Amino acid sequence: MKSTVEHLSPTRVRINVEVPFDELKSDFDRAYRKLAKQVRIPGFRPGKAPARVLESRIGRAPVLDEVVQEAIPAKYLEAVTSGEIRTLGRPDFEVTKIEDGESLAFTAEVDVRPEITVPAFGELSVTVDDQEVTDEDVDTQLDDLRARFATLTGVKRPAQEGDFVVVDLSASVDGEEVEEAKTTGLSYEIGSGQLVEGIDEALVGASEGETKNFTTTLVAGEHAGRDAEVTVTLNSVKERQLPDLDDEFAQLASEFDTLEELKADLRTRLGRVKKMQQGVQARDKVLEALLASVDVPLPEAVVKSEIEAREHDAVHALDHDEARFAQWLEEQGQTREQFDTEVREASEQAVKTQLVLDAIADAEQLSVTDQELTERIIYQAQRFGISPDEYVKRAQQSGQLGAIFADVRRGKALASVVRQATVTDSAGNALDLDELFGEPRTEANAEEKSTEDSATAE
Repeated sequence: MKSTVEHLSPTRVRINVEVPFDELKSDFDRAYRKLAKQVRIPGFRPGKAPARVLESRIGRAPVLDEVVQEAIPAKYLEAVTSGEIRTLGRPDFEVTKIEDGESLAFTAEVDVRPEITVPAFGELSVTVDDQEVTDEDVDTQLDDLRARFATLTGVKRPAQEGDFVVVDLSASVDGEEVEEAKTTGLSYEIGSGQLVEGIDEALVGASEGETKNFTTTLVAGEHAGRDAEVTVTLNSVKERQLPDLDDEFAQLASEFDTLEELKADLRTRLGRVKKMQQGVQARDKVLEALLASVDVPLPEAVVKSEIEAREHDAVHALDHDEARFAQWLEEQGQTREQFDTEVREASEQAVKTQLVLDAIADAEQLSVTDQELTERIIYQAQRFGISPDEYVKRAQQSGQLGAIFADVRRGKALASVVRQATVTDSAGNALDLDELFGEPRTEANAEEKSTEDSATAE
């Protein structure tokens, strides 16, 4: 077999392949066996007719067609492998020559990964926010904790913001009652913004048993986008009473004996959370700097596929109803042209990110261990609320296992870049990346971690 490669662009090639017929003997044998089972020839059992008898009955053309259909994909893969061509997506085949008994020639046009020159990662420098834990941060956490242990007490006064009320609601559009907007005995916190616009203003200052009317724009249902007259009746008012901040509260809300111990623990926990936030910001900013420093020609077919996937996801939640999708865009204050532009920009960025990180992973010869792949599968399964086995089964059925593997590998490539970049906080202090991300995983400490996990399990 002979094969040559023509570069049509930085992201697309044409592979020319010529195969002598003597290399297609096994393909002819398979074709004869397959066609013999489909054609009934007197005197022969199905599938047992000799090749010459079969050809005399059906002719040579069907045999050649079957050989071509079977041989081209296999010979294409052989040419790609031998030429170390890094293809993307599906090829477009064209048979250019069939000389019976002599040779088969075809071409395959396919997108390929472009050549990417990555910068020296040590030259990348980013600044992230300072993540100091303030007294206000601790106080906010304490207030949230107190709210969890608050009690509700009925009061005989006009309602205020922050009160918990029980209300009856009804609405009408052009004098016609909106059935889905009618409810009784609904609990609501004034000021939470969880109900229709205008209800908070109507309830503040209202007394128990009082009815108020206001106008609002409906955001859901068959009357979405239309003005409705809403009637709300206040049935009861309760105020939230927070427990005092003292040692007794600390004992109630935690395992600590004193309020100071509780505060110290909250400060430590907040510090860990802010370190994680700092790490995420460092990762995102390093990736942004990396992409800005690299010029990558993008394969249009791959970008188009990404656009189609994102558009499918956008309309899938609306049952692929274009009218509902257009209405949703209008509610978001966005035109279809603006949506299409944003989707293309996001798709191009996603494809560029994948190509750059794949190039880095290749350059650094990064691999994915079974443990790393298992960890990602377990994490994803937990996100979707299913078992790891079920997640793997679904991934296999949808052909996504390769994508999961690629994502883990790209994550390792980005982690490698971040560790080599210079990351400082807003005060100019260099950050300890091992503290942010943990020590880099090597084969030795991966094996050690596996041993520790086994010991813990036992």
